[in-house]
Amino acid sequence: MRDQGFRWPLDPQRNGFMSPRGAATGAIGCLLIAAIGAWAAAAPSETSANQPVEAAAEPTATEASSPATGRAAPAPGTGPDRAPAPAGEAATPPTAPERPSDERLFHEVFTISGDISPKSVVASDEGLFFAQNMMYRHTITVYDRDFELVKTIGDQVRLEEFGLPGPGAPVQGAPVEAAFSPDGAYAYVSNYSMYGPGFAGEGSDSCTSDAGLDDSFVYRVDVKRLEIDQVIPVGAVPKYVAVTPDGRFVLVTNWCSYDMSVIEASSGKEVRRVPIGRYPRGIAVDPGSTTAFVAVMGGTDVATVDLADFSVGAITGVGDAPRHLVMAPDGRYLYATLNDEGVVARIDLTAGNATTKIATGQAPRSMDISADGRSLYVVNYESNTVSKVRTADMEVLQELPVGHHPIGITYDDPTGSVWVACYSGTIHVFGDS
Repeated sequence: MRDQGFRWPLDPQRNGFMSPRGAATGAIGCLLIAAIGAWAAAAPSETSANQPVEAAAEPTATEASSPATGRAAPAPGTGPDRAPAPAGEAATPPTAPERPSDERLFHEVFTISGDISPKSVVASDEGLFFAQNMMYRHTITVYDRDFELVKTIGDQVRLEEFGLPGPGAPVQGAPVEAAFSPDGAYAYVSNYSMYGPGFAGEGSDSCTSDAGLDDSFVYRVDVKRLEIDQVIPVGAVPKYVAVTPDGRFVLVTNWCSYDMSVIEASSGKEVRRVPIGRYPRGIAVDPGSTTAFVAVMGGTDVATVDLADFSVGAITGVGDAPRHLVMAPDGRYLYATLNDEGVVARIDLTAGNATTKIATGQAPRSMDISADGRSLYVVNYESNTVSKVRTADMEVLQELPVGHHPIGITYDDPTGSVWVACYSGTIHVFGDS
């Protein structure tokens, strides 16, 4: 029987629940009740395969502009609106874990909100976290391990300043996903669409490869200076971005071009455009940087791309609408969220087929894996929860509440902390100690 996780005493300043640190200062009876309470899991819903694959992923304008805390949001760059620690107690960032991840207790330690609507959040492993706020804020907000806002990076650029043809006026992007170079020196950020003079074919989640949508760009951010230093042309509606472990290539799935851009990191140039199929999204790369795996969300397969000759194969019949992929540290297993089935699948790459499927909550979207490979962390978009899964037997260990519509998640290897991005305007930070 799966543990649904602990429900902490009510606190309206923390989206309905206090953090474990706050709860520890409360009545002992409340702690005991919370520690033994379990709630029935919400059954996963299946999205019709005839619907636009990810059309429901984007928030309404009202949802995107309303922080979940209900407090007034500061202007960008003035600092996050953060849930306070209990009286007399400072919020403590997570510290390096000492036990295997599947033997640790997953618990919330902090909530960040403010003028954000994050589609994703990604850890650098060097102490910084990038949250991509799409066209709803036109920003990348950067935080440190003390939950402080370090900088807000705007997505406005002049293409001519980066050696590209442009309209002679500033244009804006829409930051959606990010990935760091192996040395942490650079972050690559995909832009869902571009806005401004010269751009009329705005991106869409429901599209065909011949729809005539504008091509977009990937920004490279110098992490030391926290400034955009490269603008790289890619395809239409770029979504996921990944850097190969050897640092040679930056890979970008172009949702409406039905292909994947291959960027040579050393030159900052697109060197290949690899046809993938309808609605390519998540990317994972094996530890040896020989093969890229690409989720084909408009079907049931995971494409394989040989990074030596760029030939394309497939792991067939994985499940309906694979969305997000993560690779086990040893390269044996590939994990996929299946959007239309509402489950997470484990694929044994030595056998080439999905061996196990489990339900974590309603509409599992994104996930990440612990440094030791023993735990998966999955956000459940319609359940408003995050689940911790033991990879050895694909058993759900905990499911904890977060803000409305969790969509992005990242694991910080040095500390074992997990950051969850919610469209409604919050980032929830969990310790796993």
